[in-house]
Amino acid sequence: MSSRTSTFLGMPPEPPRSPYGTGNLRGERKFPAAAHDELRNEQLRRNLGKATRTIRAKRLNVTGELPDWEHLREAGAAIKTDTMNRLPELLEQLEAKVTEHGGTVHWARDGAEANEIVTELIRATGSNEVIKVKSMATQEIGLNEHLEAAGITPYETDLAELIVQLAHDKPSHILVPAIHRNRDEIREIFLKEIPGVDPALDNVPAHLAAVARAYLREKFMTTRVAVSGANFGIAETGTLSVVESEGNGRMCLTLPDTLITVMGIEKVLPRYTDLEVFLQLLPRSSTGERMNPYTSMWTGITPGDGPQAFHLVLLDNGRTAALADKVGREALNCIRCSACLNVCPVYERAGGHAYGSTYPGPIGAVLTPQLAGMHAAKDDPNSSLPYASSLCGACFDACPVKIDIPSLLVELRHQNTEQAGTTPEKLAMKAAATVMRHPKLFTAAQKAAGLGRIVAGKDGTIGRVPAPFDGWSDSRDTPAPPKQTFRAWLASAEGAATLKAAADEGATTGAAGGGAEDGPDAPTQEEK
Repeated sequence: MSSRTSTFLGMPPEPPRSPYGTGNLRGERKFPAAAHDELRNEQLRRNLGKATRTIRAKRLNVTGELPDWEHLREAGAAIKTDTMNRLPELLEQLEAKVTEHGGTVHWARDGAEANEIVTELIRATGSNEVIKVKSMATQEIGLNEHLEAAGITPYETDLAELIVQLAHDKPSHILVPAIHRNRDEIREIFLKEIPGVDPALDNVPAHLAAVARAYLREKFMTTRVAVSGANFGIAETGTLSVVESEGNGRMCLTLPDTLITVMGIEKVLPRYTDLEVFLQLLPRSSTGERMNPYTSMWTGITPGDGPQAFHLVLLDNGRTAALADKVGREALNCIRCSACLNVCPVYERAGGHAYGSTYPGPIGAVLTPQLAGMHAAKDDPNSSLPYASSLCGACFDACPVKIDIPSLLVELRHQNTEQAGTTPEKLAMKAAATVMRHPKLFTAAQKAAGLGRIVAGKDGTIGRVPAPFDGWSDSRDTPAPPKQTFRAWLASAEGAATLKAAADEGATTGAAGGGAEDGPDAPTQEEK
């Protein structure tokens, strides 16, 4: 009996890339165009400026109290890095523990699958209403819109999320979704959207909160199904955790008969003791508080106490694709504290809606292109997000788990350029490389550039340059070329004299000092 064997020559092919995420991860316009319009909204800029300044000051106060704050950041970064390195085994451990304690685990490859799973679970209860705890994951996949299309009414119970929902708006901040709204706007929203509100309602925050409380209390007491997110999931014990500041989460997590939690797979932590680190990092970085007013934790089902049916939906939605990027995977360490947004000068001026994604700000500019791709749509708006930054580094300094966001943005810019194919920028760089490789062409190009002095203003700058370089002059003036190039100056008598004088000065200094080896700390001749 004979057999045939074949020999493979060459490099093995790369494994197929995991599918990108779906849902609210792509805007309709690129960031520059969207930000241009948002910058005209003076009320938005005032709201953002006041809110971010307040949160920044509170954060600095409470982080400054801890002598080991930097050690906590390092510990948080180490735990998250370890988690990403062995994510598959930790997720399987989490599934086993949740199941052991009476819960049911569902795996969702993308947002569409997660939406279908949650919808079917709600339908199985016979309910057509659901109360929700603030959840970035369910915003990401567009769960509310999907439920409404299926005839199920979702009620947001976080005050800011409720404002956004009633206004038929979109969140603009990770921590404070309605940061772009002021008291008068909220009053008008409540008068229009909440039945039975007293027309004499004023804009006093306590009175507005009382209206929301009365409206939500009835929903808490009558709705039998709740949907939550999760800040952390503990693989060691199967414990889930939600932190919040209003108590609405506690109501949703304890009163209904059925609880459905949608959790991104990156939210898992290895050990219960890891919470010691993150429950110090998260509140200080997000709200500027020493601890969260409400920290709820539950492990499966407890007979006679709390929901008697618990479902955990583990959401991928592009996270595996991000995990496969050996550089960009660091973004999955994010704990959604929003500290990077509150220190970002770009976010403070443009606001969250300009990013077009559930995840705005610096972390959104990194995370969104990885979850949903930068070239998954024609003229993809996500391709502009890595450039929505000045690379000032404030986000890196503020991040509680030390995500190097500026470096990730630079890497994504590189990836975007590589994936974009032939572009005017690439052609310009190739042309520049050709010119610089040939001295005669380079000299000719320098002489041609000198003609730019003709169109320069009295201040020595060119206000507008022609296409394809007009994008540069849209936001800055261009210095006029100098009358003499460096090469021409170097070849001139003045240049030669300057170089000779510098060389003479260096020789004199060296002789006076006796050389580098004979400095103050050098051994004497006898010691040698």
